[in-house]
Amino acid sequence: MPITEWPEAERPREKLLARGAQALSDAELLAIFLRTGIKGCSAVDMARQLMQRFGSLGRLLGARADEFQQQAGLGPAKYVQFMAMHELARRLLAEEMASGDVLNSPEAVQRFLRVAIGYCEVEVFSVIFLTAQYRVLAVEELARGTLTETRVYPREVVRRALQHNACSVIVAHNHPSGLAEPSDADWQLTTTLKQALQLVDINLLDHFVVTGEHAESLAARGWV
Repeated sequence: MPITEWPEAERPREKLLARGAQALSDAELLAIFLRTGIKGCSAVDMARQLMQRFGSLGRLLGARADEFQQQAGLGPAKYVQFMAMHELARRLLAEEMASGDVLNSPEAVQRFLRVAIGYCEVEVFSVIFLTAQYRVLAVEELARGTLTETRVYPREVVRRALQHNACSVIVAHNHPSGLAEPSDADWQLTTTLKQALQLVDINLLDHFVVTGEHAESLAARGWV
């Protein structure tokens, strides 16, 4: 049955206007974004199929164009819209993270990292550069690798930190496997980065191993 034939109180748009966006399910919110379905499949049905296929909103927003467009009724234009929505979410969380002292808002840092790199299909290494007051100067992706590893050059982290006149840094990389458990290589990289940064009087505050659902702090494990 088309959504236009549903009882008015059950239609996603009318429900949002009457009760607020928080009252809608993930599928209903996606349906509003999709706007229309296809023959025999309402926008809500399409949204439910997408959620079932990808498993979460984060994985959906991190999907490649070819994966996204395998769904009937979805083409390049909708994919571009989805990627724009993802980038808006990333920028919103970046603003939240940058609004204060990151040491007083570790959850904001972790939320940002999960959205920014948690669902990437290859390993990505990012650095957050900070002032002496632990405020964000810049966030940069410094390396991008394969499904299982990325090559990080400590000298490049040091070089960029000096260019930003940073006093401290937080580094992070994702595990495309979906498991946030740090490896021996992660511990070795943390040690090498800490030593390299100390030579120029810059502190390594933390190293996060990130997935879409979790950000594991190596500092909390005593590795930093």
